[in-house]
Amino acid sequence: MPEPPLPVAAIIPAAGSGLRLGGGIPKALRLLHGTSLLDRSILALDAHPAITRIVIAAPPASAPQIRMDLPACRAEVTVVNGGTSRQASVFAALAAVPDECAIVLVHDAARPLVPLDLVGRVIDAVAAGATAVVPGLPVADTVKEVDEGGYVVRTLPRAQLRAIQTPQGFRREVLLAAHAEGGPPATDDAALVERIGERVLVVAGDPAAMKITTPEDLDRAGLLVAQQGAR
Repeated sequence: MPEPPLPVAAIIPAAGSGLRLGGGIPKALRLLHGTSLLDRSILALDAHPAITRIVIAAPPASAPQIRMDLPACRAEVTVVNGGTSRQASVFAALAAVPDECAIVLVHDAARPLVPLDLVGRVIDAVAAGATAVVPGLPVADTVKEVDEGGYVVRTLPRAQLRAIQTPQGFRREVLLAAHAEGGPPATDDAALVERIGERVLVVAGDPAAMKITTPEDLDRAGLLVAQQGAR
């Protein structure tokens, strides 16, 4: 296993409202078996010894309470005010990442059950020389591109498709350059890096790193936590 050349920082953009999940509070603060999605994500990242700094981009109205209620961590945890978009939140958090952190992870608070092995795979791949790394799962369903009228344009080759997860890992200077470039909104940070001409490596993902978006997702995650607790 290659050793990261410098400490690793992790960013958690957690300023989204999470309207599809409901509950009347920011998605990251919803509870999963008594612990918020944000706190579970923080602790999952803190479990990797290479991560020395965790920066949370929080909803501005909730930031003071989040600072007070942070779980006990080995890494140093910083809370900054998030922006009006995921992209703006990550950029705000990047400003709080120390210069000595050559590797930066970006992880969705909505993926609270991410396994330690997955975090390690991403870090190891960046440490081994990749500029940008994302975890991905093979796509099980047939995927079709459709036009504005709903008609199929083409069927995409499933063997070459991956459903992308987080954490995504980057060389710090590359992630900074990608965000500084700006441009149209992107659904993940890897897309920003692709725009500036950098190659993105895909490593094996993990079904446990599911994204919680709907109440049904929260119920499914609750079952996973219960099963883990019963072992």
